[in-house]
Amino acid sequence: MNLSEPVTPHVVGQTVGKYRWTICALLFFATTVNYLDRQVLSLLAPDLSKEFGWSNTDYANIAAAFQFVYAVSMLFAGRVVDKIGTKAAYVVAIVIWSLGAILHAFSVPLGEGVAVLGAAFGVVLVPSIAGFMISRAVLAVGEAGNFPAAIKATAEYFPKKERSFATGIFNSGANVGAILAPITVPVIAAIWGWQSAFIMIGMLGFIWMSVWLWLYEKPEQQPRLSKAELAYIRSDSVQPVEKSEQASAAAAKKVSWFQLLKYRQTWAFAFGKFMTDGVWWFFLFWLPTYLSAQYGMKGDAIIVPLAVLYSMTMIGSIGGGWFPSYFMSRGYAPYDGRMKAMLVIAFFPLVVLLAQPLGAISFWVPVLLIGVGASAHQAWSANIFTTVSDMFPQKSVASVIGIGGMAGGIGGVALTKLGGWVFDYYKSVNDIRTGYMIMFAICALAYLVAWCVMKALVPRHKEITDL
Repeated sequence: MNLSEPVTPHVVGQTVGKYRWTICALLFFATTVNYLDRQVLSLLAPDLSKEFGWSNTDYANIAAAFQFVYAVSMLFAGRVVDKIGTKAAYVVAIVIWSLGAILHAFSVPLGEGVAVLGAAFGVVLVPSIAGFMISRAVLAVGEAGNFPAAIKATAEYFPKKERSFATGIFNSGANVGAILAPITVPVIAAIWGWQSAFIMIGMLGFIWMSVWLWLYEKPEQQPRLSKAELAYIRSDSVQPVEKSEQASAAAAKKVSWFQLLKYRQTWAFAFGKFMTDGVWWFFLFWLPTYLSAQYGMKGDAIIVPLAVLYSMTMIGSIGGGWFPSYFMSRGYAPYDGRMKAMLVIAFFPLVVLLAQPLGAISFWVPVLLIGVGASAHQAWSANIFTTVSDMFPQKSVASVIGIGGMAGGIGGVALTKLGGWVFDYYKSVNDIRTGYMIMFAICALAYLVAWCVMKALVPRHKEITDL
């Protein structure tokens, strides 16, 4: 499709192509690789903790290093994606995060060098902790680019009514990655050693990158995209010529962070991410440790429970992405339909409150209840991301996603650090069950709090038109 060719409005009944779903598949596999790389450490944490003598607080510090750098990087990643474009930004992101994943294999020698440098300044640094923190930081810088780029690609390739569904599909890649990781990582580590697990999983990103470079172009420059499908993609943004020219002039203007921060819509998204992202981080980083501490499960024993749990979250992601269409088909605007769906979704995590009281029955009870909570998170995530593209122009979507991502990362750091402190304290008084009960209660209530504040900030759909 050439930029000089006119885009005619989509006609009802006209055959529409499906190439946009190829792009969605690419985003799905990128997110799968993203979460595979992210999960390797949490699966090896019980063994690495024994090998290097980590406490829960030490592990929390390593996890928090990733989350803190991820939070800061998200802010800049959004700007980079908006500036250099989706295609180039994704390449930069996946190269950095794949190298960061591989770097974990060399974390101990790296940490020894950092420890020597720290000693020269009178700072005591444990080599293994320092090395893994640096590796996690590099991984975080690259992985911060995934969601801003993916959401921007979704905004480019899908009309508003399909965006949350497309987001739900590619976001389910996180669940597939979380399922594949416990199946593959322990096996690789058992056969070739823990270093090989980081190296082999890290190499997958470079395979994805070659396919991305081959198949992705902006819709107006995509030769594989039919005129009918391009018209369908742009069907909810067709404007008169004079308005289109004004929009083109506005698109050339740069939008600063400070401009974006003056909108309540930005703050609503950021608060929603701050309150809920940490819940997913908590489940991702602490579940293997939870099953080990509470039920004595190690190695291969945790593979099936984690696979079941993350299979449930895939249903939540795709189903949650579809759910707003139920309300939209009844006349709700996209944002209003999403908020209705998100309110219903926000009640599901409350079942996590029963994980500890009923955990004595079987380890499957908390696994399934936490699975419901994690599924609700993925359903929530598929929708909260899309509220940005509902209300902001395409040129600023990735930047707003970056701002919200930073807020979510900060929330993740806070919850991870709190978890490490709570678990160490209650372990010291031989009451680890209470520690998990406290953390599960925080996770269960986060979504209702987030929804109430978001609704108070943006009670009705209002699209930003003055950027």
